[in-house]
Amino acid sequence: MGIFARLAALIKSNLNDLISSSEDPEKMLNQIVLDMSNQLLEAKRQVAASIADEKRLAKQVEQETANATEWERRAMLAVRSGDDALAKEALARKKEHQTLAEQFQEQWSKQKQAVDQLKLALRALNNKIEEAKRKKNLLIARKKRAEAQKAIQETMTGLKNASAFETFDRMAGRIEQMEAEAEAHAELNEEASGDTLAHKFRELEVTKGADEDLLSLKRKMGLLPAEPEPQKAPLRVEPVAADSLPLNAAEQDELARALADLEAEEQQQLRMKK
Repeated sequence: MGIFARLAALIKSNLNDLISSSEDPEKMLNQIVLDMSNQLLEAKRQVAASIADEKRLAKQVEQETANATEWERRAMLAVRSGDDALAKEALARKKEHQTLAEQFQEQWSKQKQAVDQLKLALRALNNKIEEAKRKKNLLIARKKRAEAQKAIQETMTGLKNASAFETFDRMAGRIEQMEAEAEAHAELNEEASGDTLAHKFRELEVTKGADEDLLSLKRKMGLLPAEPEPQKAPLRVEPVAADSLPLNAAEQDELARALADLEAEEQQQLRMKK
């Protein structure tokens, strides 16, 4: 099988099937791309050798054509010298080189067509390999994403199947039971010690607080009248001695009159209330 046939068979293989292979898909993909690259280098060397053959044939065509031209010149020289026999021999040699030039020309033409086809095939293979490299990176990314999803699903399945959450809930229940038992022991110890008076007062405070909260809620709902506000004590202004303020005589007289008026008004209000 030729190099191009091997490359074509390799590229046509379905790379996606490697994902389900028992071997590591990432290593397989890297190895395949490496093999493709190595075979591409071998194909390039073979194409280069074909190009070299084409150039060699072209040079042989030129050489044989030049030889034919040279022998024609010699035949002309023999004719000028009056030696027709020598001229005939030169023409016969010219014909040989001309025939060889035509044969090399035909071979060169076929070789050039083959080289052109090889170049096209080489470019197509190079494009395929570049595409395979890009696809390899995509497949590796898909493989890693699939592995991450599989790990998450396995973890979630393990959590669902295992009794981790049940154990967690059971431990929480045990702690609550321990707290209740501790409170019960404390209550029993208090009752056994004879210090029931403090316990009764605590129960009374709890009951009183609950009653007050219930009354507050009923007032808020309008089922009970609002609680009366406490009466404020009447404002009483104590007389201030005139000599305790840094006032002049006129200001002291004015302040004294204002205090007297205020006190008279307060006395009048008290009489009206009576």
